[in-house]
Amino acid sequence: MEETNKNWAVRFYTLWTGQALSLLGSQLVQFAIIWYLTQTTNSATTLATASMMGLLPQVLLSPFIGTWVDRGNRRLILMFSDGIVAIATLALVLLFATEQIQVWHIYAALFIRAVGGGFHQSAFGASVVLLVPKDHLARVQGFNQALNGGLNIISAPLGAFLLSVLPMQGILAIDVSTALLAISIVFFTQIPQPERGEKKPSTFWQDFREGFRYIMAWRGLVILLGLVMVINFFFSAIEPLTPLLITNHFKGNASQLGWWLSLFSLGVVLGGLLLGIWGGFKRKIITAQSGLVLMGLFAAIIGFLPPNMLWVGMIVNMLFGLTQPIVNGSYGATLQGAIAPEMQGRVFSFIFSAAMLVSPLALMISGPFADRFGIQIMFMIAGGTCMLMGAAGFLIPDVMDFENSSKDKVAHAAVEPS
Repeated sequence: MEETNKNWAVRFYTLWTGQALSLLGSQLVQFAIIWYLTQTTNSATTLATASMMGLLPQVLLSPFIGTWVDRGNRRLILMFSDGIVAIATLALVLLFATEQIQVWHIYAALFIRAVGGGFHQSAFGASVVLLVPKDHLARVQGFNQALNGGLNIISAPLGAFLLSVLPMQGILAIDVSTALLAISIVFFTQIPQPERGEKKPSTFWQDFREGFRYIMAWRGLVILLGLVMVINFFFSAIEPLTPLLITNHFKGNASQLGWWLSLFSLGVVLGGLLLGIWGGFKRKIITAQSGLVLMGLFAAIIGFLPPNMLWVGMIVNMLFGLTQPIVNGSYGATLQGAIAPEMQGRVFSFIFSAAMLVSPLALMISGPFADRFGIQIMFMIAGGTCMLMGAAGFLIPDVMDFENSSKDKVAHAAVEPS
């Protein structure tokens, strides 16, 4: 184990670099496809359907994917998932090159890519704790958050530039190349497997139920899951309302909306780098709950600002973005450090599905509510709820003691009943 710990940084960041390049390729494809559908169909229904094809497989299949990840070889699953994405994209390359592309081809490719992405997300997330020492998990989470924020900043302008100099099949081929590079790096990288002890062989459905029981037997984990679902509900509700906040409340224009979104992404990058360098407080749950209070405060301030303070709102919005990777990264590191390695594929997949399932409901409610009561009220409610959830966590022993609660204490509850 000592040798593993000494070499973890080289091994992990080599793997991380390959996955980052693959993610960049995927974001370029996403931008190019959305732009192509916009230009060729000019249909909101088409764009919504494309978005659903990219989201539904991960939401609905994640718990099952997590079970497969925990049962299988995570290194092979990473290679398989990147391979699936590459094959689906290569099919689009050929269809565009031969001018036979149809919208349903794009839907099918997006669906297949989402399935591959679901396997990749689960396998990579479950492998991190096996590659990274526990005291470095928060820093790694911070750099992951910074990466996502950075890609959000550069992928759209880079995608727009590439569309001006390359045909669609050329941009799609970039993603195939980055996926193959990621596969090559994984092939030459040793990824440990979790120790499963003397556990007797089990079926897929036994492992699936074991993951669910593992969560439900851990009171602190259930509370954190509920907290994540509530926060995701409210912020899923306000995110799509941002353009209306700028145009209707602050009386801004498209350029100012662009600045608003860019400053938010800059905040995400800075917050991720801050967490990556600092690592947070010794108790990661304190970092997460404190960040949650600040995140809610900044959202509420945005809701309270008068129309003539747009540029103040932009600065507050950047601070709002800065807190998000600190919260997300600290929660992620807290869970990774506490959950048994052999259960992480299932548990994180359950958490992802539960958190994302509230988003459609939030989107259904947010529009009519904002039309009736105003967009600012939505930001105030979301921010106030976030502050309340952050402060309440400090008063709940199961949350504050989460990092100290042994995963072994709940393991017996996950055993298949005789």
